[in-house]
Amino acid sequence: MKNIKGLGIGLMAASIFCSQAAFSGEAVVYEVAGQKYEGYFEPATDSRGTVLIIHDWDGLTDYELKRAKMLSDLGYSVFAADLYGRGIRPTETKDKIAKSGELYQDREKMRALMRGALAAASDSGADVTDTVAIGYCFGGTAILELARAGEPLKGFASFHGGLTTPEGQTYADAQGPVMVYHGSADTAVSMADFASLAEQLESQGVPHEMTTYSGAPHAFSVFGSARYQEKADLQSWASFTSFLDKTLAQ
Repeated sequence: MKNIKGLGIGLMAASIFCSQAAFSGEAVVYEVAGQKYEGYFEPATDSRGTVLIIHDWDGLTDYELKRAKMLSDLGYSVFAADLYGRGIRPTETKDKIAKSGELYQDREKMRALMRGALAAASDSGADVTDTVAIGYCFGGTAILELARAGEPLKGFASFHGGLTTPEGQTYADAQGPVMVYHGSADTAVSMADFASLAEQLESQGVPHEMTTYSGAPHAFSVFGSARYQEKADLQSWASFTSFLDKTLAQ
């Protein structure tokens, strides 16, 4: 058992995700504060650096595994975190609201779980000293929490995530640049929130790039969903992978 910043972290390989046969990585079971979590590690040969993925409000699913494979194909090692717990992958809206809401109300726990995932990534063989963190929707919100927490990563990227800053928090301790990809037709996260975040990052001296995509709704990058917008997905992915190319393994 390994202690990282007061968290108990234990690792073992496991078999999860009914369609995992389509992917080349492996499931990783680890512990944070005595509870088991089930992440996913997709290594890359001669890795160019590491990407930490934080999932949407439905937990770690094949969506994140597909993104992990896409990044691995580009030469990056990827660890997809689990912030809910082993076997907890809510499918009903009320359960998704409950699980994500629990962490919105307990930001210290949210931070601890992401740090626990980084420790699990390190124990799996990833170089977490050369890491960029990304997240989708709920995960995009969580990524900004990790930036405000001062985690020493190379960058933070939020795809259609929540952009408001909790009362009493700032970006004064942010250690890396912040990338934000937002749909201007998003009715869940307003353009006022977008502008407010830009003002905060600028006033606190945090390097950032923030892009909006016309006509793109909330969750515009989710393959196969009614909200998917291919143009915004491809453009944001191209921007993000360019950022990785310039940021990692330099």
